[in-house]
Amino acid sequence: MPDADKETSTSPIEIERYELFESPRYQFAAGPDLGRRDWLKLLGGGVVVCLVAHPVAAQQRGGRGRGGGPARPVQIGSYLHIAENGQITLYCGKTEVGQNVRTSVTQALAEELHVSPAAIRVVLADTDLVPDDGGTSGSRSTPSTIPQIRRVGAAAREVLLDLAAQRLNVDRSTLVFEGGQVTHRPSGQTLGLGELTRGQRITKEVPSGQPLTPPEQWRVLGQSIPKVDAEALVTGAHRFASDVQLPGMLHGKVLRPPRLGATLRSVDTIEAAKLPGVVVVVDGSFVGVAAPTVHEAEQALARIRVEWSDPPAGPTSKTIFTHLRQHAQGVGPAPPALEKALESAQVRLEATYTIAYIAHAPLEPRAAVAAWEDGKVTVWTGTQQPFGVRNQVAQAFGLPPDRVRVIVPDTGSGYGGKHTVDTAIEAARLAQATGRPVKVVWTRQEEFTWAYFRPAGVIDVRAGMGRDGRLLAWDFHNYNSGPSAIRPLYDIPQQQSVFHASQSPLRQGSYRALAATANHFAREAHISELATLAGIDPLELRLRNLSDSRLRAVLTLAAEQFGWGRRPVPSGHGVGIAGGSEKGSYVATCAEVAMEPLSGRIRVLKAVTAFECGAILHPDHLRNQIEGAVVQGLGGALFEAVEFADGLIQNASFSEYRVPRFADLPVLDTVLVRRDDLPAVGAGETPIVAIAPALAAAIFQATGIHPRSLPMAASGVRV
Repeated sequence: MPDADKETSTSPIEIERYELFESPRYQFAAGPDLGRRDWLKLLGGGVVVCLVAHPVAAQQRGGRGRGGGPARPVQIGSYLHIAENGQITLYCGKTEVGQNVRTSVTQALAEELHVSPAAIRVVLADTDLVPDDGGTSGSRSTPSTIPQIRRVGAAAREVLLDLAAQRLNVDRSTLVFEGGQVTHRPSGQTLGLGELTRGQRITKEVPSGQPLTPPEQWRVLGQSIPKVDAEALVTGAHRFASDVQLPGMLHGKVLRPPRLGATLRSVDTIEAAKLPGVVVVVDGSFVGVAAPTVHEAEQALARIRVEWSDPPAGPTSKTIFTHLRQHAQGVGPAPPALEKALESAQVRLEATYTIAYIAHAPLEPRAAVAAWEDGKVTVWTGTQQPFGVRNQVAQAFGLPPDRVRVIVPDTGSGYGGKHTVDTAIEAARLAQATGRPVKVVWTRQEEFTWAYFRPAGVIDVRAGMGRDGRLLAWDFHNYNSGPSAIRPLYDIPQQQSVFHASQSPLRQGSYRALAATANHFAREAHISELATLAGIDPLELRLRNLSDSRLRAVLTLAAEQFGWGRRPVPSGHGVGIAGGSEKGSYVATCAEVAMEPLSGRIRVLKAVTAFECGAILHPDHLRNQIEGAVVQGLGGALFEAVEFADGLIQNASFSEYRVPRFADLPVLDTVLVRRDDLPAVGAGETPIVAIAPALAAAIFQATGIHPRSLPMAASGVRV
């Protein structure tokens, strides 16, 4: 059996994580009144020499400046501490943004340390305490962090058994490790874990080949254990980033340009500075205020007189796709063999698909509290990249990274949208000026306007197949949105799939599943249209051209659960199917829609999703991830789109930007495919990719309209 716990390789930063490559937004002086003498105190004076004081500390300070992680620390003590009283504390660099990683890492350690999950306390995302494992993105927690924590627990168990054997002066084979203690079977003597460690750090390194408990012996992993901190969440006692309060804290607001692309020409802060308790900061392009209350900060901001540049006219949400194609890079002719295969195909289809910018629309807008002390700044903020934000703050203020501490309370969703958080730097600059803690919370309009968006894109597809339903040629070009999952898994003799970078007029970056959603939509919608042209069942066409057994399995299981082909489709209804793979997991979704006879509006009735991600660590949480992704995918498929013109975001509120509501939800039926013979991989992204193309096929059957745009409302579909 393959090693179910073997870690998959870490991928490089995907191209469409544009936000990780942005230039610094701000550049300030280092620290509050941090002059040359203070720098010499910090650096030791004389010639500045960089020393690696400790391997683990150096690893934790390293990494890519925009949030990519370095090699993981190798010492057990970097992750795990057992106090003298027996308290077990796990230190983990992941952030909690609603995916319930706190429970997952607790399970992982409990499994290998042979203790109850309730015995473990978890510290997440505090850059002074936890190892840097590259942030929370890319569905990496399950295939990367969980195995590492399991190795830590297993290695610690072996060390503790060795200590117990020495302490009791007995043969190690006579010891049993269970329930937070070690027992000597012949004598019945026991030692608690705290008695063994005496509160000292375990400095032994974690062996790279540390054996782990196989799935067939799991007692904690593979089970749906209760959610850690569930009671606090239900009662409202749980605190998020926007709930942070510090003594003497002020509230900050930052002046924003009236239009995207406008730059500051002049500023007059005299009237704002007259208000009692208000501090006004002008530092380059940064203009902000701090006041005792949010209302007073808003009043001060309104009194600032500003002259802005008039930005040049750019594309709008109506012309963006022409713009992206015109500014694309690397466009050339198809290979001759591909062109020949297309010409000889008996069934040919050429189509263009468009994907709009969409907003992350998190439940909690960006928020940060910052406080300075002795030339060091501490920031409490909601981010998916604590070490990345630490590096961004350090860069903005010219500080060594170890003079910045980032603490991430639980965060009200991210979806890839909180890798960078300007509020951290904004709060730190205002706190620097006031000498007091300052809190900055973006309004919903700021969140919709100044955060980054999922990239828009244009996708051109040409395909050809024989009358027998065998795909012969595939020519696929994605402009701007990205290359994730761009290559088809279908068996196509002549094919090319090409990503063309372009110039985006809007700030763009990571969004759940990256461009895999766009590429799956265009590819799977095109396959369904080919099936219609050839008069072949869409499921049969896919299976006929597919040797990948894992994708075949989820397509077959979703169809079986849905009842594909076993019942007639009523008039005005439509059904569709789509499948795919990303980040090592596989998904297939069947959808049914109905057109209301009077209004002509489309309603989604049902979505059946089969999902396979290797071994399943927590069935309930996996189901939650899948169904949450499908619901979010409904919004992007049907109606979510950022509207913009003349440098303005025109739908910067929930009253104007449509997200899925309870009334929109179909019946959700989820099939979990368990593969204990395969490594567990993440489920936070892949389940979203199949719902849009499945809906496109269903809507065509119900209405005769081929939806080739996301959202489909742009194709004339009434939702």
